[in-house]
Amino acid sequence: MTAPATAPQMLCLGVNFRTSPVSVREKFAVLKGRLVQANQALCALPGVQECVLLSTCNRTEIYLWATDCALALDSVAAYLLGSPGHGARDCFYSHRGTAALQHLATVAAGMDSMVIGETEIFGQLKDAYRAAQEAGTTAAHANRTFQHIFTIGKRVRSSTRITSGPTSVGAASVQLAQQVLGSLAGSRVLLVGAGEVARTTARSLASRGAEHIFVANRSYDRAVDLAAQVGGRVIRFSEWIPYLENIDIVIVSTASPVYVVSPAVLEQVQAVRQRPLFLIDLSVPRNVDPACALVQDVHVYDMDAMQAMAAQTLEVRSREIERGAQMIADWVQEEAPLLLGELSSPSVSADNEPLAGLSEKM
Repeated sequence: MTAPATAPQMLCLGVNFRTSPVSVREKFAVLKGRLVQANQALCALPGVQECVLLSTCNRTEIYLWATDCALALDSVAAYLLGSPGHGARDCFYSHRGTAALQHLATVAAGMDSMVIGETEIFGQLKDAYRAAQEAGTTAAHANRTFQHIFTIGKRVRSSTRITSGPTSVGAASVQLAQQVLGSLAGSRVLLVGAGEVARTTARSLASRGAEHIFVANRSYDRAVDLAAQVGGRVIRFSEWIPYLENIDIVIVSTASPVYVVSPAVLEQVQAVRQRPLFLIDLSVPRNVDPACALVQDVHVYDMDAMQAMAAQTLEVRSREIERGAQMIADWVQEEAPLLLGELSSPSVSADNEPLAGLSEKM
């Protein structure tokens, strides 16, 4: 009689804002338009049977299913990092079994985010799952897991108050703008980009009294649509640099893989302005060259600066976080036999492992 085949185990390998600065995270960021190809490349690696790649401004995580966990994690790590001496190796973490399931639930609930309770991550997770389905890299294990994950994510958000206060990176950036400028009334704010982050930023700006909002985006129609929603004005993407002479604060969130703001350009702008210019870069990879901060009276804030602000929000929501964490722990205890026990071998450890200890060659 033939022995039953070993079922795949659930694993997670990732890097996030807690383990690395934005200068490291941007090296592993995958643009939305590349998710399908990236999933296919990952699923073709030795040991990987199903996978879902999640890439946001704060994290890049690969959820995968494999019968040989060490082989799968080794091959994915080698694909991402190359040689064992890669400097970013210590920034990566891995989870296995129930730990991986609990981590994914915590991410879906917005409780592992830089801004606790943020709303964007839920949609980003759905987009990641949709891209994996399109890539053909999900099957019974991933599909069943993600269907249940979306349910617990919604339940935690609706049953706790973790979404009180700023609930997005965009809202946090507006809070930072308010701290920098004081009242936003009368201030001139330029949004470069018209994606989801820009939309939440624009709505937050409008709700906090910003009267002069300008939008520039490569897709002019999307810029028009966003500007109309908040009573703003549109600037053609090819023409936004000259407008900096009259702008107080610039919030950049595009999908460009390269810098769109350089020190040389700002030096020319500042020669005319002769007053402070504030730039908030919400893009990963970064869109504002860090060297821009060396230009006279130019102040640059990136995602690492957002993390410092998020720490204040974390203190306020600590009690709600405890409630949400208990809900997830109870859910994992209830669902693990279904999602992991029936689909996975019970002999595999559910403990977290440091990346360096995944196998002897790592």
